[in-house]
Amino acid sequence: MRLKALAAMSGGVDSSVAAFLMKQAGWDCIGATMKLFDGEDEGLSAGKTKKSCCSLDDVNDARDVAYRLNIPHYVLNLKDDFRKNVIERFIKIYESGGTPNPCIDCNRFIKFNSLLFRAHQLEYDCLVTGHYARIEKSGDRFLLKKSADERKDQSYVLYAMTQEQLRSAAFPLGAMRKEDVRQIAAEQGFINAAKQDSQDICFVPDGDYGAFMERYSGKMYPAGNIIDSAGNILGRHGGFVRYTIGQRRGLGISSASPLYVSAKSKKDNTVTLGPETELYSKVLTACGVNLIACGSLERPARVSVKTRYMQLEQPALVEQTGADLIRIEFDEPQRAVTPGQAAVLYDGGYVVGGGTIRDVDVGPAGRHD
Repeated sequence: MRLKALAAMSGGVDSSVAAFLMKQAGWDCIGATMKLFDGEDEGLSAGKTKKSCCSLDDVNDARDVAYRLNIPHYVLNLKDDFRKNVIERFIKIYESGGTPNPCIDCNRFIKFNSLLFRAHQLEYDCLVTGHYARIEKSGDRFLLKKSADERKDQSYVLYAMTQEQLRSAAFPLGAMRKEDVRQIAAEQGFINAAKQDSQDICFVPDGDYGAFMERYSGKMYPAGNIIDSAGNILGRHGGFVRYTIGQRRGLGISSASPLYVSAKSKKDNTVTLGPETELYSKVLTACGVNLIACGSLERPARVSVKTRYMQLEQPALVEQTGADLIRIEFDEPQRAVTPGQAAVLYDGGYVVGGGTIRDVDVGPAGRHD
């Protein structure tokens, strides 16, 4: 009996080629496009939602590719799960003073939870996505490995995958380069062969997070003081949720030297600015820990760490201080380490695991409360 695969088809070139490769390898495939968000529901015009994912154009592109592959195509409504586990978490983290990473939450709670559950309900053996990463089996464990093309590696946003999820997933593009993926799409006549990658958060395609949160929640985030590390008032802000650590542009403050957001306080409703030197830290604590390479860290270990998707890995010492906590100390101070983002641990080309940054030791101006 042929193995069966459900291919998550976003309408982009990567997921389309992933579906093609699985069918070419002999799998019995169906395509599924997730309906996650209607921009019009939150007062965004069609023009502002057109460039995001989940649009009607994306559904039509996925359907066109599925037709060319001669596989069934379905649209699955996961909007309720997306609102609860991605949008509302996004707002909650911003309101608490952090900076969220909704792409990680989408993978964790939607693709490899809700969608994978649907695949199992339909008795399909695996879920196929267009992620640039690799899965390997070593003994009794499944390991997550970086893409062969490190320019496109997406292992950072997949660190929260469990053993069961890794067992049931397939990443056909993990050993490929992006240009080869586009070439395959062009050779197959796919409508999206030259389609640009989505760069926006799908539910905030205009980039105005504060305005989106106000529309969605019905709240107005109050103005407050912009201060320096000594507490001197420099100006006013339009809601501290509109700022993130390390931000330089759009501060509305004149200064003889560059100023950056170095801290935010929900309690005092203040945004603190300072010179770049106040952005650096050596120690962080992360919670919500998920380990892939092992069940637990029995002793302190040397690893390399990324605290942002596009950051280069940095050498550090990690120690597990609780069932759900790790402490990371970098060899050298790191710039703008931000609560709410992910700290992902690597050992060579493999993901050890990671967690959500909770606390950062950044000196006198670095209290994120």
